Amino acid sequence: MEHTEPLAERLRPRTLEEVVGQQHLVGPGGVLRKALAGGMLPSMILWGPPGVGKTTLARLIAQDLNRPFHALSAINSGVKDVREVIEKAGGSGLFARSAVLFIDEIHRFSKAQQDSLLGAVEKGTITLIGATTENPSFEVIPALLSRCQVYVLQALAEEQLLDLLQRAMSTDAALKDLAITLKETDALMRASGGDARRLLNTFELCVMSAGRQGGSEVVIDNALVKEVVQNNAARYDKQGEQHYDIISAFIKSMRGSDPNAAVYWLARMVEGGEDPLFIARRMVILASEDIGNANPNALLMATTTMQAAQMIGWPESRIILSQCAIYLACSPKSNASYKAIGAAQEAVQKSGDLPVPLALRNAPTKLMKQLDYGRDYQYSHEGEGNFIDQEFLPEALSGTAFYEPGNNPREREYAALLAKLWKGKYGGS
Repeated sequence: MEHTEPLAERLRPRTLEEVVGQQHLVGPGGVLRKALAGGMLPSMILWGPPGVGKTTLARLIAQDLNRPFHALSAINSGVKDVREVIEKAGGSGLFARSAVLFIDEIHRFSKAQQDSLLGAVEKGTITLIGATTENPSFEVIPALLSRCQVYVLQALAEEQLLDLLQRAMSTDAALKDLAITLKETDALMRASGGDARRLLNTFELCVMSAGRQGGSEVVIDNALVKEVVQNNAARYDKQGEQHYDIISAFIKSMRGSDPNAAVYWLARMVEGGEDPLFIARRMVILASEDIGNANPNALLMATTTMQAAQMIGWPESRIILSQCAIYLACSPKSNASYKAIGAAQEAVQKSGDLPVPLALRNAPTKLMKQLDYGRDYQYSHEGEGNFIDQEFLPEALSGTAFYEPGNNPREREYAALLAKLWKGKYGGS
C-alpha cells in the first residue's frame, strides 16, 4: 500500500494521551493538563528544539477545548494574514469561540508583525500559541512576551525515541506487516539528533531501502542507516552540521570576493528557513573582520541590513540580504583591524596590567592633580594639523605596532598618514 504522507505525519498523535514526552506539561498533574481541565487556555509560547511536538501540542490543545484552530508560518505569513485571522475571530460563526492562532517559528516575525498581535491577545479575541526554537527572551518583543506564558518543551530521551520506533512498527499500516528487526539503533539516534520527526522519516527511508534490497526480513543496522543518511542528506538542518557548514561557505564566499557563490549559499539558507537575523549578524561581523577600513561603508551597509531584516522579516528580507551579500563580496578586503585587536590582546595577556602613563590619567580631584595625574598631557587639537607627538602606550610597549594597514587604496592612505605623523615610530618609513 502506497502512502503519500511521511511516517512522521502518519504517526502524529491524535490525542494528548498519545504525546511522547512533555509529561511536565501534559502528563497527570502537568501544568497544561490542569489548565485544560479547568477550561482555561492562556496565550503561550512553546519553546523547544525541533521535532519535540510543538505544532502537534498546539493542535491537540485547541482540539481538547473545541476551539477553532488557525495556523500560520512566520516564514511565509505577514501582518495581512494575521489581521485576516483576527477579523474572523472577532466576528460570529465558527470563529466566535475564541479561536486559537498558532504561529510556527514566531521568532521570525519582525517587531511590526509581532506588534500586530498585541491588541487581539490582550482583548482575548484570539488565544495565541507561538512555537519557537529560539530563546523567546531575545526573539519575542517584551510587550507580547508579557502577555504569554512560556512553556519549555524538552528534547526527547533515547528511550522515548525507541518507543516511537516500536509504535511505528506495531501500528503504522505500511510497516506493521513487515518483518522489521532493529539490529542496531546507534546511528538512528545520532541521525535524529533528538528530533522525533527526523527519526521517523529516516527510519522509513531505511525500511524502504532495505526492502528494495530484497529478502523477507528488513534488518536495520548502523551501516544501512549511514548509507541512507548519506544518500538522502537533509537539504538544510538549522540545528545540525549543515547549519554551520553552509554559513561557513557563505562567509568564505564573501571573503573570497565571489558574489555568485555568496548568493547561492544565501539561497540555500533562505530555502532552509534560516533565521534572517542570524545571516545578517554574520554579515555584520564579516564587514568588520574581513573588509574593515578598506571600505568602512561595508559595516554601515551590514548594520542597516540587519535593522531592515528585523523590521521586514521573511520573505522580503531575502532581497535585502542578497543586496548586502553582493556588496560585501565585491568590496575590497582587509583584516587589519581584526589582526590589530588580536595582537593587542596577546600583548595584554603577556604583559599584564601595565600602568596608564601619568599624562593620560584622569585627574578629577585635587589629590590626583598633586600626584601629577594628567600633568604633561598635550591637547592634540592645539598642534599643527591637530596632532602633537606624544606617548599614548605604556612605557613597556612604546613603539609597538598592533595595526598594520592593509594593501588597499584607503588603507594605503592611512599608512602614509601614520608614517608622516609618527616618523617611523611604528615601523613606517
